[in-house]
Amino acid sequence: MKELILGSQSPRRREILNFFSVPFIQAASDFDETRVPFHGDPEAFVREVAIQKAASLLESYPDHPILTADTVVAMDGRLFLKPESPEEAFGMLKELSGKKHSVFTGVCVTRGKERFSGVEEAFVEFHSLSDSEIHAYHESFHPFDKAGAYAIQRGGSVIVKRIEGCYYNVMGLPLNTTRSLLAKIGINLWDFLKPL
Repeated sequence: MKELILGSQSPRRREILNFFSVPFIQAASDFDETRVPFHGDPEAFVREVAIQKAASLLESYPDHPILTADTVVAMDGRLFLKPESPEEAFGMLKELSGKKHSVFTGVCVTRGKERFSGVEEAFVEFHSLSDSEIHAYHESFHPFDKAGAYAIQRGGSVIVKRIEGCYYNVMGLPLNTTRSLLAKIGINLWDFLKPL
């Protein structure tokens, strides 16, 4: 089997895939996510971005299986993508403070002309956060490569009151959806379990 291409620079997606012994190469997609318009449906948006990321890697890896994903935070019909400034990052956490929001991750698995995609949703509720807590949070957890300007893993979960759904979905790669899509091209993650 040719190595799986993880079409993402995300260290969190690499960490999740490393739970298994499946051989993979991490290769960034050059697809510009801003080219996908948002028409009010976060599920359709993340699915399309994941598909386009995979398509952008097909020419370089025509015979390899390719795994791509895209994660967004959504609330009240709005998307909270990766912030581009400290002010935007602060505003995101200020708006999400004390509220429940959705995290959608679209996943695409491609090999040659085969293509399968899926979307998973999780619900996250934040504690109410003071301005000083938001500033302290962003001093400790770099917000600019994270949808919604927050991280769920490790100490980043200090802001999270409750989560419903897959924890790894919030990290950026839902295990159940990823497992089922990889199985469609003959990669069974059960065969690549690593002992703890």
